[in-house]
Amino acid sequence: MLIQEFDYHLPEDLIAQEPLSDRAASRMLVVDRASGTLQDGCFRDFPQLLHPGDCLVLNDSRVFPSRLYGHRENSTGKVEIFLTKPSSPDRLTWEALVRPGRKMRTGERIVISDELSAEVLGRGEYGERAVRLHPRGDLYEVLDRAGHVPLPPYIRRPDTPQDRERYQTVFARERGSAAAPTAGLHFTPQILEDCKKAGAEIARVTLHVGLGTFQPLHSNVIEEVELHHETFSVPRQTVDAMDRAQRVVAIGTTSVRAIESNPDQHETNLFIYPGFHFRRTGALLTNFHLPQSSLLVLVCAFAGKELTLRAYEHAVRERYRFFSYGDCMVII
Repeated sequence: MLIQEFDYHLPEDLIAQEPLSDRAASRMLVVDRASGTLQDGCFRDFPQLLHPGDCLVLNDSRVFPSRLYGHRENSTGKVEIFLTKPSSPDRLTWEALVRPGRKMRTGERIVISDELSAEVLGRGEYGERAVRLHPRGDLYEVLDRAGHVPLPPYIRRPDTPQDRERYQTVFARERGSAAAPTAGLHFTPQILEDCKKAGAEIARVTLHVGLGTFQPLHSNVIEEVELHHETFSVPRQTVDAMDRAQRVVAIGTTSVRAIESNPDQHETNLFIYPGFHFRRTGALLTNFHLPQSSLLVLVCAFAGKELTLRAYEHAVRERYRFFSYGDCMVII
């Protein structure tokens, strides 16, 4: 299979630039795999699709201010560092994307604030960098002051204080994601309560979103794609809840990758594409994803490529809002 097979046309004005004032007001496209039908709805009605015996699996990873702006030491040249994954036990050495990448050599220092600087240690296979952070005090407290919300590049505006709350799920706990698990952004405490009233059990996994989720694919041939490893955990109580369930409803593609990976491991680079055998996932709530992305390929694996692309064409025609701050679809 070629990555070009997982493509669709998206008018740029359908890419959501701001979140809705009400999380639960997003539109929701209901995709029925058995009948092949598409139905327009609202996310507020999501609990009505649940039944006793369902297990809702949420990714409780928490986004941290992982985008840093600074300048080269002894220079005014501006530098952007996007932290994606810690790579040392003290969590001070990180995998990162650095711009402008070509000009940043090993050993260069970047001044971010009076409390934080960084040193470039090396270069990865696809242009990512290893950087060593030098905070004055607790790293995450310093990042909370010096860092910025890591809004995706298709949101063409600076981050705001509002994004610190809205680019975060209401159930986020475990700090570590460089991007939000966006399907979860639609939930409110009331919607979660309504899901429980419908008879669904709530379970949690943690997958820290990094390069494996959002970096462009580096091969045109699907079978040759290798994703970056991401840290994840599936607690024993979540495994037990899924074992009890009649249907597992995954909230987001990151939840799918967590529950379909070996729970005894701590990292996964699982790439799900058509032909994959889903052992756990029985239904999926997900946002609309970029063309030719690993996330769209995953959705095509679950719902079928023809039905998925037809659903996307319908969403474009009906002017759904796309990507992180956009609307959602539920595949049953």
